[in-house]
Amino acid sequence: MMDTHETMHLAAEAGKIILENGGETYRVEETITHICQCYGIEEVDSFVTPTGIMMSVTDTEGNSFSLVKRVTKRVVNLEKVRLVNDISRRVQHEKPPVRSVREELKHIKTIGSYSHLTTVAISSTAAGFFCLLYGGSFRDFCVAFFIGCLLNLLTWISDKLQLIGFLTNLTGGAVATFTALFMTHMGIGVNEDKITIGAIMLLVPGLAITNAIRDTIAGDLVSGLSRGLEAFFVAVAISVGAGFAYEFWYVIIGTVQN
Repeated sequence: MMDTHETMHLAAEAGKIILENGGETYRVEETITHICQCYGIEEVDSFVTPTGIMMSVTDTEGNSFSLVKRVTKRVVNLEKVRLVNDISRRVQHEKPPVRSVREELKHIKTIGSYSHLTTVAISSTAAGFFCLLYGGSFRDFCVAFFIGCLLNLLTWISDKLQLIGFLTNLTGGAVATFTALFMTHMGIGVNEDKITIGAIMLLVPGLAITNAIRDTIAGDLVSGLSRGLEAFFVAVAISVGAGFAYEFWYVIIGTVQN
């Protein structure tokens, strides 16, 4: 018989990794239930929100235990979500020792993301092609590519300074808009609106919106509303930053070209 406490902490840790790295709420609850049942705990209940995990289990002797895990940081790293899912499936067939699974989870937590140079290249390229997608010219592509570099650098600095997400998105919207206006005014870019839209797409919370819709449809109303509200405030921050940059530009230059 597996130790109930040990199994419960193992399942909660697996769920926490998924939740911290962009996984859906239903996936966290299914993983917790699956791991516990694979190790002999039949009665499992969990309630997951974007900021925490609450779960309770009852062992074969009728003793109930509860556990709360607070989630204070959330990033997007779907590779970690995939690795935890693989462990969850493997547990069903192989039932490895709990300690070895815990070591695997510790290893997954230490896995880093892509290098900074790689994320800069991806962000810049994405911003440039979003600009082309919205009708920008090749010169606009180059400007959006440059702004993509700036936004990635801004995000990196914000992470180092541990700034709140609202401030990061507000600053990002302002930097993208002001740079697009300046580059167009200097004759480097052609369409500041298409450049701005292409660059700002890097900040749009697509995963949060998708998870909000998915959780709401699945009946996880608290998580769905929480993620939807999070996405709404990100959009507000970007809009306020872009509006501030336009207003500032009007005060200095007095006009825009398009």
